[in-house]
Amino acid sequence: MPLSWNDIRANATQFAHDWAGETDERASAQEFWIEFFKVFGIARRRVGAFEKHVAKLGDKSGFIDFFWPGMLMVEHKSAGKDLEKALGQALDYFHGLKDSEVPRYIIVSDFARLRLYDLETGDDHTFDTAELPKHIKHFGFIAGYREQKLRAEDPVNVKAAERMGKLHDALKDAGYTGHHLEMLLVRLLFCLFADDTGIFQPAQSFQLWIEERTADDGSNLGSQLNHAFQVLDTPHHARGTTLDEQLADFPYVNGDLFRETIRIASFNRQMRDALLDACALDWSQISPAVFGAMFQSIMDATARRNLGAHYTSEQNILKLIKPLFLDELWAEFEKVKRNKNKLFEFHKKLRTLTFFDPACGCGNFLVVAYRELRLLELEILRASAKDGQLALDIESLIALNVDQFYGIEIEEFPARIAEVALWLTDHQMNLKIGEEFGNYFARIPIESSPHIHHGNALTMDWASVIAPERLSYIMGNPPFYGKHLQSGEQKQALASVLGHLNGSGNLDFVAGWYFKAAQMMRLSPAIRTAFVSTNSISQGEQVGILWPSILDDSIEIRFAHRTFKWMNEAPGKAAVHCVIVGYWADRSKSEKTLFVYDTVDAEAHAVNAENINPYLVDAKVNILPARRQPICNVARMVYGSKPADGGNLTLTDEEKVELLANEPAAEEWVRPFLGAAEFLHGVTRWCIWLVGMPPGALAKLPLLRERVEGVRDFRAASKKLPTQKLAATPTMFAEIRQSESDYLLVPRHTSERRRYIPFGYMPSHVVNGDANLSVPEAPQYVFGVMTSEMHMSWVRQICGRIKSDFRYSATGVYNNFPWPQNPSPAAKAKIETCAQSVLDARDEFPDATLAELYDPLTMPPVLLKAHKALDKAVDAAYAPRRKFTGDADRVAFLFEEYERITSALTAESKPKAKKKKK
Repeated sequence: MPLSWNDIRANATQFAHDWAGETDERASAQEFWIEFFKVFGIARRRVGAFEKHVAKLGDKSGFIDFFWPGMLMVEHKSAGKDLEKALGQALDYFHGLKDSEVPRYIIVSDFARLRLYDLETGDDHTFDTAELPKHIKHFGFIAGYREQKLRAEDPVNVKAAERMGKLHDALKDAGYTGHHLEMLLVRLLFCLFADDTGIFQPAQSFQLWIEERTADDGSNLGSQLNHAFQVLDTPHHARGTTLDEQLADFPYVNGDLFRETIRIASFNRQMRDALLDACALDWSQISPAVFGAMFQSIMDATARRNLGAHYTSEQNILKLIKPLFLDELWAEFEKVKRNKNKLFEFHKKLRTLTFFDPACGCGNFLVVAYRELRLLELEILRASAKDGQLALDIESLIALNVDQFYGIEIEEFPARIAEVALWLTDHQMNLKIGEEFGNYFARIPIESSPHIHHGNALTMDWASVIAPERLSYIMGNPPFYGKHLQSGEQKQALASVLGHLNGSGNLDFVAGWYFKAAQMMRLSPAIRTAFVSTNSISQGEQVGILWPSILDDSIEIRFAHRTFKWMNEAPGKAAVHCVIVGYWADRSKSEKTLFVYDTVDAEAHAVNAENINPYLVDAKVNILPARRQPICNVARMVYGSKPADGGNLTLTDEEKVELLANEPAAEEWVRPFLGAAEFLHGVTRWCIWLVGMPPGALAKLPLLRERVEGVRDFRAASKKLPTQKLAATPTMFAEIRQSESDYLLVPRHTSERRRYIPFGYMPSHVVNGDANLSVPEAPQYVFGVMTSEMHMSWVRQICGRIKSDFRYSATGVYNNFPWPQNPSPAAKAKIETCAQSVLDARDEFPDATLAELYDPLTMPPVLLKAHKALDKAVDAAYAPRRKFTGDADRVAFLFEEYERITSALTAESKPKAKKKKK
């Protein structure tokens, strides 16, 4: 293990004293550097060699004074020599080095002065040797110390995954596959990290061991690696006395990581070079929270094209864990940090907390949570140090450990990565604390392990993973599969959890995790839960199916992030519209918080809430029922007419032209027909509409009769009994709801990209298909309110979704919508005028489809201006003196209106008490 910083500083002081006044390069240079490395507890012969012969540009060659492959080059001169020239001489040697040998650091010296140059960062430090103790931190890399940056977006994470990907592909192509390949890669990940962080001593000894103890052609690398893994799993006292010296110096790791015997991999020269290329990176800067998911993606060549697109960013993880537990713990620390006894008890409390991610993947959530808790613990130790409590043995004061973390992962490889990622995080935080207090320590051999279980979280009993009474927090990012994207196996697993719920087949896959977490919280009310999911979990029909089974008098939604774009900083980044929902029974934290976004790309601002309902709105109303009648006095909305015809009653332009060319008398019975796509994209379509056809007329139209017979045959062949019965009336649409007057057409499915759904008026002779709804005889006032931002805010929150597109419904959206109550005649007239302006603006572009007019990128300014004026008019009809700030504000207001309207309806429906007779 590395020396502590305190020991290194003491050694540096002695070194500076011993070498004061030395000038003769030839007499003492090698001894100078031997003693220099001893400052860091490193034996020079274990890391490099003097007088390394190397080719230079042209036919020249030279000798590097001291060379540590992949790490350090030393050029030494006599006293008073030009150090700038010495640095240039060192750089000339790079031409003759392999890529894996190129060092990161160069040191030049003339005894009296030292110059350290970092080729990666460009940092350049020159000072007198007598001042070495003041500058010793710059040389920490020699002892295995690195400055911990750990930036999630650091390119080194991508580079590391790419290099491991090359090695993976080469091994796989050579026939080394499956579990053995996965275990080999996970073990190599640990070794590469250990090589750069002081677990292995000296630094990069694993790389040196590969270079010095394995053949250049890779022929014995596989067997040597298996031997090394066996040594890492063997305590020092049990190792043979004849063991290779370099292997004998490796630490005993434990933790079961190296216990299993795996098949020996066959390497060649290129595969060995690929491993050495991976070794050449500075693995101390890898972020386990990010790299784990990147590492997993190397197993899939397709995923690797967007390397980094599939991990969860640390920023997004913090959005969940801060309100779930972290903010509260930091607030508690601030209260107790000046009280010795309370600080001690708070530190003990942290050790009792347990964290469970039942869809942990590569452990991103667990890793970030552990890192943040360790940073909090560091502040506890700092506060204790100020109070004079801190012991010299810092390791004895560290309370938190990886055994507080639990997870379930359906795939074995990411489950193993999650374990290693937590160990790596533990070591990184130990280094940080060691640097803070000058006392290096590493928890090697590993005595505590995270509890990551390989299995299906939906079919597994969570209480078998961790007893509910011992669990503090459930968190994570379960899989985002809508009902149409679920495999048969996934549907079956979800049904095993939610099959008892009416309509459970319409639920997203993530709903199973929400429900199972609620079951755990009922077993232990102290548990708190927060999940990320697509925003569909808080919209449309899913709300009414899932949430009544979760929320009750005890469990409530305590915080939530309304819809935002869940994404990361990597190239090829993936983005999904998500929400975060935190819910639990524990009432010790009384306040509730909504995190609201002005746009999905904006930053959140926190708003205190009295109640957060499943639509993630501050309102008392929890679930909107499916209603057959509107709650307000407005015209009814009805479905369009359904053909159920096997294509026999509907016609394209070409089919219509061909029909009428051969049977002109059929024209009387052909009408325009609109589905949602035809309405929005201006596609012409027709239908055979035989309503009112006299008996016997069909016999004179043999082509129409042939189509009607096709309808009959299609319906008769159906497996559904109701459809079979419809074969008796083949001239009619299966369901007829065509208005006898003009009507307002409402497409059921439209893109969420549009700020406004383009509703539109249609004449009565145009047949409205079942892909649409309609409001017969709808006045312009109805069109105006429905086309406004107020109604669209309601739609965005309440309507169901197909993928991310809106699925408008009469029973859920329209019939529950609170219309303006008793608007003044002037307010209604203003809405009607503005509504006509919207229609007029559309008419200015007769060649444009509604889809083109309402595309947010191509929407004409005149149309947008007309809509904005309409929005103001509708807002004023609801609340003349209120300025609405966005969707969240509007929907919260509409829920208040809904509650007031429905409360009045309930009161009216109650029977009045009879008066007693005197």
